Amino acid sequence: MCALKMRPDEVDVDSALVRRLVAAQFPGWASLPVERLASSGTENAMFRLGADKVVRLPRHPGAVESVAYELRWLERLGPRLSVAAPVPLARGGPGEGFAWPWSVYGWLDGRNPVAGALERPEALATDLGAFVAGLREVDARGGPPGYRGMPLAERDAPTRSALARLEGRIDVAAVTALWEQALRAPGRTEPPAWAHGDLSPGNVLVADGRLAAVIDFGCVGIGDPAVDLIVAWNLLPASARATFREKVGADDAEWARGRGWALSISLIQLPYYWETNPPLAENSRHVIREILAEAGG
Repeated sequence: MCALKMRPDEVDVDSALVRRLVAAQFPGWASLPVERLASSGTENAMFRLGADKVVRLPRHPGAVESVAYELRWLERLGPRLSVAAPVPLARGGPGEGFAWPWSVYGWLDGRNPVAGALERPEALATDLGAFVAGLREVDARGGPPGYRGMPLAERDAPTRSALARLEGRIDVAAVTALWEQALRAPGRTEPPAWAHGDLSPGNVLVADGRLAAVIDFGCVGIGDPAVDLIVAWNLLPASARATFREKVGADDAEWARGRGWALSISLIQLPYYWETNPPLAENSRHVIREILAEAGG
C-alpha cells in the first residue's frame, strides 16, 4: 500500500494512543494486542483489537459526526442486510489527548477486492446486486437524507469545477459530453429508498471471490439509490455489469444516473487525491477509463 500524505487538518493516530484509550475506557480489553490496519480510507484510522474487534477513530474534524451516525443506523440496518456489516460493540469518548468520540466494532474477515483482478466477477456481481436490492427493501420511513441521495443535477457545479482542473490530464471534452448525457437522464419518481452511498472497493470485503461484507456506513441514508450503482464501474468489469444490473433491477434512467454518479465522484476525487491518496486517485482514473470505453471513447 502506498504511503498516504496527511491532510492539513488530520490528526496523527497510532497504536500507542489506541492502547491507552482502550485501557482507560474499556479495561477488560486492555490486554488485547493492537495492530494498525493499512487502508486507503480518508475518514477513519483502523486498528485491529485482539482477534475479533476493530477500533475506528476519526482522522479529521469532518469525520467526527459520522461516529454516532453510523452506530445509530447500523443497529437498524445491519440485521436486515443480505451480507455481514459491522456490528457495533462500544463507543469511546475523548481522552488521552484524543479530542473526539471513537468506536469499536466486531471484526469481519475478508479483504478488499481490486478492480481488474477479481476471482469470480459474475458471482461478485450477483452478490453486490443482492446487497443493493435488499438494502432498498428496508423500510425507509424515518431514515435520514442520504449524503449522496440528491438529484444528480446538484453535482453539476463541483463536477464542472473538477473538469476544469483536469484539463490536459483527461479527455475533458469527451467526459463533459458523458456528464451532460447523465444530467439529461430522467430523475427518480419512486419514494426515497436506502442507499449505502459509498459502495467503493475499499468498503467491500470478499472471500473466495464472493461478497463477504460491506463496511463503512457513514454515508448511508435515503433518497435516490442510483448512487449505489457506482460499484458497476469502480469495481466490476464490463462483462459482469449486466448481471449486477439485472439483480438490482435498474431501468435505463437509473442506470444512466448511476453512471453519472460514478463519473462525478471520480472526477471530483481525482484532482483532490492526486497527490495525497494514490490508491483513490488510481481508482478514479479507472472509473473514467471504464466509462469512456463503454461509450466507445
